[in-house]
Amino acid sequence: MRVVIARCAARYTGRLSAHLPEATRAIMVKADGSVLLHSDGGSYKPLNWMSPPCTLRAVAPDADAAARGVVSVWVVQHDKSDDRLEIDILEVHADTEHELGADPGLVKDGVEAHLQELLAAHIDVLGPGHTLVRREYPTAIGPVDILARDASGVAVAVEIKRRGEIDGVEQLTRYLELLNRDPRLTPVRGVFAAQEIKPQARVLALDRGIRCVVLDYDALRGADDGLARLF
Repeated sequence: MRVVIARCAARYTGRLSAHLPEATRAIMVKADGSVLLHSDGGSYKPLNWMSPPCTLRAVAPDADAAARGVVSVWVVQHDKSDDRLEIDILEVHADTEHELGADPGLVKDGVEAHLQELLAAHIDVLGPGHTLVRREYPTAIGPVDILARDASGVAVAVEIKRRGEIDGVEQLTRYLELLNRDPRLTPVRGVFAAQEIKPQARVLALDRGIRCVVLDYDALRGADDGLARLF
């Protein structure tokens, strides 16, 4: 990766037109060919960029640009469209290159699969006396995350989400409709479990007789007792 800190201006033409007035910015040229202009604010999002495949070449400024103090013009042309990014370089403060190597990618912690595994291992989070029947219990429309039984032997279907929204409640409702047709299971109660449950989802769940359980991922990993908050 090449990182250049420079006073620059930029013009983007193609599917749209955009202009960046002169300012000091960070210009990143990645190994995949992409070029990004960043300011010192705006979080992670670049001010402007060109996605690969594209070609970067540096050309001498014309007379008017040179008179404005431009020392070089970076022309970034997309290889498959008319999109074009031109960066006027007026002053370079730093120009470095770094070999980053292959990146293994983002490994997410606390995804639904992790929550399912942890909740299955600590099924008593749902209440004293609960026992696990099976993870990924099959139905005609897909597997429900967890099937368990409570202390009295009643079947419990659990749908797990990182963020509980109305769609998740609707999904669990469909599972319950199918599971309750099975004479070996009926009656089946529903539990909607998530790290965060939206108010609208909570209202809908309670209206349908579905219990909501808020999961504490860190407590689950520590196998802590009493780590769920029931609402």
